[in-house]
Amino acid sequence: MAIQIKTFEQLQLMRKAGLVVGQALELMKAAIAPGVTPLELDAIAADYLKANNATPSFLNYHGYPNVICASVNHEVVHGIPNERPLVSGDIISVDFGAIVNGWHGDAAFSIGIGEIDPADQKLMDTCEGSMWRGIAAAKVGGHLTDISHAIESYILSQGKYGILREYGGHGIGTEMHQDPHVINYGPAGLGPELKVGLALAIEPMITRGTEKMKTLSDDWTVIASDKSNGAHFEHTFALLPDGKPFVLTAIDGGAAELGRLGVEISPLLA
Repeated sequence: MAIQIKTFEQLQLMRKAGLVVGQALELMKAAIAPGVTPLELDAIAADYLKANNATPSFLNYHGYPNVICASVNHEVVHGIPNERPLVSGDIISVDFGAIVNGWHGDAAFSIGIGEIDPADQKLMDTCEGSMWRGIAAAKVGGHLTDISHAIESYILSQGKYGILREYGGHGIGTEMHQDPHVINYGPAGLGPELKVGLALAIEPMITRGTEKMKTLSDDWTVIASDKSNGAHFEHTFALLPDGKPFVLTAIDGGAAELGRLGVEISPLLA
């Protein structure tokens, strides 16, 4: 397993890509409403990339046809944007990556449209909360599955959810997907040691039902086999030279959410 360790200067470049991702996702989030189509969100992302001299991580990645992934309801991940207007009661997960000067950023969120089932809101809140707890568990000198265990523990504390086994987080840097693979379940204390300069994309994916998935005939869209609704959150973070984390794709570097968990972010990139 070849894990890419970044210098501080390289992490500064990754922050530029991360901000493009974070700002574009905020624009898409603000645009989401009944009647909006996933393809319109894709166009927002494409325009933002062009305006910021960035290129998409996803477009043409192993043949993927769009700039974002847009997964609606029981589509958990890798949904291809289409022209079906969103309606009140839907939930959508938007995943997006950008490249700036050869460095990648990658993040995702889920959100409800109009009036949604409270159980879907709890699903999304649980998924997002588990992501932040996973990032908070990353300490220099710790081990990779400290993150995995924190994610799973929080999800299980909130109810009965299916945690995807076939997909997880990943290292990120000069490629979108690098070693190590970050699973979202299992015991702590295993895997590679967490070191300064490590950058990871943490992305829990859960459903209200089964953990079993199937891929549709488009060869991309992953749905829950019981067609239960899913949620997906993701942020790219790094461990900085002072030993503290910084969330490269969060506008505030993760200060608010990690602060609620008692974790101080590094001021070095703030």
